[in-house]
Amino acid sequence: MSTLVAAREVVPVRIARPAVDARRTFPGVMRGEWIKLLSLRSTWWVLGATVAVMTLVSFAVAMSLDSMAADPLLAPGLAQIHGAEIVSGGYQIGVVTIAVLGALLITGEYSTGMIRSTLAAVPTRVPVLVAKAIALVALTAGVTAVSVALSYVVTMPKLSEYGLVPALDDARTWQVFGGTVYFLVAAALFALGVGTILRSTAGTVTVALTVLLLLPGVLGFISLDWVESIVSYLPLPAASAFLAANDTTSLGGDGLTASAGLLVIAAYAAVPLATAAVLLRRRDA
Repeated sequence: MSTLVAAREVVPVRIARPAVDARRTFPGVMRGEWIKLLSLRSTWWVLGATVAVMTLVSFAVAMSLDSMAADPLLAPGLAQIHGAEIVSGGYQIGVVTIAVLGALLITGEYSTGMIRSTLAAVPTRVPVLVAKAIALVALTAGVTAVSVALSYVVTMPKLSEYGLVPALDDARTWQVFGGTVYFLVAAALFALGVGTILRSTAGTVTVALTVLLLLPGVLGFISLDWVESIVSYLPLPAASAFLAANDTTSLGGDGLTASAGLLVIAAYAAVPLATAAVLLRRRDA
């Protein structure tokens, strides 16, 4: 009996350890979001559509210069156009596809139920939203830069006929090109924030496109001073404050300075994201 007890006392006790470290670091969360984003077929379709749409619209605008030059009423305005505005002219259509990308990044997980696994793996939740935002910013900035570069190439022959090729050492050129990237990144983050709040793809796309694109045109028919003041603070007119290389091409943001326009656009990205972070922490998945 004593021998059996002694044998039991010397038997080593093994503590089971998990095969995988359950701790989640932000680089790990970031890597997971990149994998999810780049593995979706819809991501590549949206990116391809963005490049195609922005390039084709810019090319169409450049080709319309012939008609403008032949019109006695429009020809004088040709000298006031900055070539960079034509090169980046597709940004107003590109915002549509970019907003869809920002929406799908979060609402796609809600529609499939994958969000439950994502939030269970990262209980603090906010790092998931931050990782998605960083991935979205990098992807949007990249695809916008590619679109602008390709638009520059395809419009150069026509722009050279009218001496409108934007000089790459001109500060105004980079103001327009950089502003285009800035605006589309902000639009993507706006859609991501709204998508996290609404958790619906259809609802998010509707709200994003209405605010980012449609409202200025709708409210433009109302001739009231206070409505016109509101319109100047909507995303598209506010963006024109720093995207327009001269005052004649402003889309209604002429009441704002370039720096004010930058701040307004930043607010459209930051406010929905901050609200989304709060709701993400408080709501059930």
